[in-house]
Amino acid sequence: MRNIRRILVAIKDPRAKSLPAVLKAAQLARACGADIELFHGIAATVYADIFSLQNVSLAGIERDMRAQQLRALEMIAVRLRKHGINVTVSAEADFPVYEAIVRRAILIKADLIVAECHAGRRVAPSLLRLTDWELLQLSPLPVLLVKDRRPYRHPVVLAAIDPTHAFSKPTGLDRQILQSSTEIQRALRGTLHAVHAYITLPLYVGNGFVDNFGVAAEIEKTAATRAKKQFEHALKSVHMPAKRRHLMERTAELAIPAVAKKIGSALVVMGAISRSGLKRVFIGNTAERVLDDLLCDVLVVKPKGFKTSVKSEARGLRWVASSASMM
Repeated sequence: MRNIRRILVAIKDPRAKSLPAVLKAAQLARACGADIELFHGIAATVYADIFSLQNVSLAGIERDMRAQQLRALEMIAVRLRKHGINVTVSAEADFPVYEAIVRRAILIKADLIVAECHAGRRVAPSLLRLTDWELLQLSPLPVLLVKDRRPYRHPVVLAAIDPTHAFSKPTGLDRQILQSSTEIQRALRGTLHAVHAYITLPLYVGNGFVDNFGVAAEIEKTAATRAKKQFEHALKSVHMPAKRRHLMERTAELAIPAVAKKIGSALVVMGAISRSGLKRVFIGNTAERVLDDLLCDVLVVKPKGFKTSVKSEARGLRWVASSASMM
């Protein structure tokens, strides 16, 4: 992640009583000397009766909606400016909202998107709500999903890396994860930890598994030695005591939440990878599965060179003709 100089804060409801994403973006902005833009995507659907629109234009409706949201955003901005933060506001009629967020972030050359994770347990494990899922998939920028409403206070930052490069992860992604983790940890005067989860693959002989205890133990020992060596190599450029290095023999989706809970992590930083031949990011292997189980915030970092499929032109106000206008 580049040095944080501009942060886009995606605000679902500018009139909400609690805005934890704004609070944490403000903390990062002050610590990094960054600017903030408060953004609201107007994705409401207008049901238009052509007879009632004879004296009212859709452009006028869109203009009034935008002005209303800008006023609400400006009230938030005024409070932030009292703390010496340079804040701008914007609201655009565009849909779907996750594309609107990505479009705006790219336009203003943001270094980070901060958004509040949609509340409530998901319908099923490993199933993000649509906006969260699509935002993580489509954004070429790092995305900080805020789950915990409490402000950062010397936070414990957990970098989840995979030096084995499983699932075809780019070799530079771990470096980006560590750079992002270190930058935030230093800015917020927190503590940096790292976790690497590995699994020992079963050894087949003929049509069955190895059932010799000695052979199986040797396989586990070899796997553990290799994982430790790879983990230490990945962390060679980071000053981190051994007690903050967590090597776990289990799947990532089990290991990351377990370590985060144990150390009281306020933020987990992980990478999102692309499947071969696809421009969209495949989150399911790790980030999608752990998000439900993590109680803390999650920062998802993209590999360098990721290209989003989001078009640069906004769609404007979404409207449909009412049933009365179709009779």
